[in-house]
Amino acid sequence: MNKENEQQFSTKEVRVVPYDPQWKAEFEKIRAMIQSCIGDYLETIEHVGSTSVEGLGAKPVIDLDAVLKHKEDLPKVIEQLGKYGYVHQGDLGLPGREAFFRPRDYDEQEKSVIKYHFYVCHKEAKPYLEHIAFRDYLRTHPQARDEYQRIKQELAQQYRYDVDTYCEHKTAFVRSILQKCGL
Repeated sequence: MNKENEQQFSTKEVRVVPYDPQWKAEFEKIRAMIQSCIGDYLETIEHVGSTSVEGLGAKPVIDLDAVLKHKEDLPKVIEQLGKYGYVHQGDLGLPGREAFFRPRDYDEQEKSVIKYHFYVCHKEAKPYLEHIAFRDYLRTHPQARDEYQRIKQELAQQYRYDVDTYCEHKTAFVRSILQKCGL
């Protein structure tokens, strides 16, 4: 993907909003769409990222990891998703996790664009294991969840139009949690 297209579909403003229980329903809609496209190749589709942690404020974008039954099926999955309008972005620097987007995802019932980040992984992939470990830790440790929310809100104010710096400054906290999880 060229730089122009990458910028067109990237987050332009960092906006952390309070937890919305509707995010679970949004995940289920997206999960069903992906399942209908490539379900035969998948072991599971996981809701990851901040929207998957009850009580945690987040950027209102659903993150999904679709886990392959067999990692050698990736070329077939890329081809199949292409038939449904998905563009393969590569691993974006994280081996084992392939990013996809679809320029227009429109929910007919809601009359709105569905915002999500969609990754295809294999079950041993480090990015997938880290997503699950971090999510599960925050789900079971409310103090860590609340600290992460505080950090994200401060960074969102400080780096409102610089998503890369916002993400960089969250890294130390994320790494500290992953170390507690043995990763």
